[in-house]
Amino acid sequence: MSGHLYIIGMGPGKKDMMTNEAFAAMVEADVIAGYTVYVDLVREHFPKKEFYTTPMRGEIQRCRACFDFLKKGKQVALICSGDAGVYGMAAPVWELLPEYEKEGVSPEDITVIPGVTAALSGAAVLGAPLGHDFCVISLSDLLTPWDRIEKRLRAAVEGDFAIAVYNPGGKNRPDHLKKACEILLDAGAEKTRVCGYVENIGREDVKSAVCTLEELKETKVNMFTTVFVGNSQSEIMAGKLVTKRGYGIK
Repeated sequence: MSGHLYIIGMGPGKKDMMTNEAFAAMVEADVIAGYTVYVDLVREHFPKKEFYTTPMRGEIQRCRACFDFLKKGKQVALICSGDAGVYGMAAPVWELLPEYEKEGVSPEDITVIPGVTAALSGAAVLGAPLGHDFCVISLSDLLTPWDRIEKRLRAAVEGDFAIAVYNPGGKNRPDHLKKACEILLDAGAEKTRVCGYVENIGREDVKSAVCTLEELKETKVNMFTTVFVGNSQSEIMAGKLVTKRGYGIK
């Protein structure tokens, strides 16, 4: 089969925050596929390309379309914001592969290209909130039951992890961040535990702030916000959120 499917993490979307490998794969692609919002971020660089988009909740349709392009011998770039393997399209593509192996597609026809995920690009804006062990938890209960999300939040406090919180809010979950903060507080996190958040990472209208966990509970966020909760050793240093590694620097 002469086609190939590249599952690409494009970072926040700006060209200078993509890896050279990611951009090169898009250059070589016959088709660039993705969520409409993400494709719109790269259209200007590829005005003559064929594009395939689906709206939110069209993820499986998008993956199947990419397999169909692949079977036709086309080079396909399936783009994802951040990293393709972190809440991205890499997992559903691999889940669908056994079905398409019956039609001649093989694992060698698929390549995953990593990108800078929001936990890392957002952390860079705030300072060093993930300087020690950390976990990433999404507050979206579209595919994950809320009781499981709550267990993960409580386990993060018990393990004293710093936390990067994805999908903290939006039209369909305006109070999820507040609920999550209340769970963290109930699990033993201090009201004064330092936190931060970054909105529109890697874009011109980026906004960021540091705060306490109690203040975070009342903060309004949207789907373009990534939230960071420090561990018990995190501090605000020179206006930045820093989770110390443990070197004992005085």
